[in-house]
Amino acid sequence: MPKLARLTSWQSWWATPLVGLLGGYLASLIGWPLPWIIGSLLAVIAARCSGWLITELPGGRKTGQWLVSSAIGLHFTQDVWSQLLGHFTVILLGALTTLLLSLIGIALLRQAGLDRATAFFASMPGGASEMVNLARRHQAETAKVAAAHSLRLLLVVLLIPALFTWSLPPVTPPPAAAVSWPWLALLLPGGALLAWLWGRFGQPNPWMLGPLTVCAVASVSFDLHLSLPSGLGQTGQWLIGCALGCHFDRHFFRSAPAFLARVLLFCLLTMLAAGALGQALGWLAGENQPALMLGMMPGGITELCLTAEALHLSVAMVTALQVLRLFLVMFLAEPLFRLWQRH
Repeated sequence: MPKLARLTSWQSWWATPLVGLLGGYLASLIGWPLPWIIGSLLAVIAARCSGWLITELPGGRKTGQWLVSSAIGLHFTQDVWSQLLGHFTVILLGALTTLLLSLIGIALLRQAGLDRATAFFASMPGGASEMVNLARRHQAETAKVAAAHSLRLLLVVLLIPALFTWSLPPVTPPPAAAVSWPWLALLLPGGALLAWLWGRFGQPNPWMLGPLTVCAVASVSFDLHLSLPSGLGQTGQWLIGCALGCHFDRHFFRSAPAFLARVLLFCLLTMLAAGALGQALGWLAGENQPALMLGMMPGGITELCLTAEALHLSVAMVTALQVLRLFLVMFLAEPLFRLWQRH
């Protein structure tokens, strides 16, 4: 890269982590849920909407996902894994049910006159980058598909942690798990390596699923009961929040306001329906209702698993629901769309 280009690139992102750090600190002072991800997200959005178009820190989101997903993977132990296997039918039913909730978005967007491909791929409850690629393959309006997924993720980050935190009774946190540096010296680089390999092979969400898989497999196999050192999880949240905020500016909120209003409506309706279905499914199956409700919310995986961790809910249950639904979306979205086209 030429020297001038490198300088210009550096000047566009150097302030992003500092703005996010200030936002996270202020959010922590007022006691906002998940302050380091939500505070940094809102601070970066505010800066960009003011006209200061700071850009994403190179590798920031990947690094944040690597740290956060490693922490999530360490929640899987032999006891937790046995419980998940015993509840697999409920988890599968929950994932399939929330996938069907995309029909709400498809119906609303089709009523607005959008073509089938745009309405379909914009309404999927996860896999944002993969849905944009599929939309491009089927000649959809990729900008609108990307905007719909960005707005959905913004709503999930802003609304769900706050609603669950303030509506559920406080829970006494369990004792902190031990920190083992020799194990972490193996697991963290191993997760990064698997994420890089999965990315090279075009697998979905590699920097979330790669470290999660390595840490979960090791934790279950050796029944580790470990955690990351204090501060690493908050660092991951801060980096993710900064990266998410860079998707938004004044142009985003001013472009196609009627379309964004419909996306906002169907996202809110989907969240309400997912919450009601999770509560009903938990009551019928005798499972933890808050964990099922949280796991059935439209993704992202990272943000919802962080919410489960902060509220001391079953992180493994929420993770399993979200990951299974992601794979259902990845493998079923295009075949279902082709079937719809044929009929």
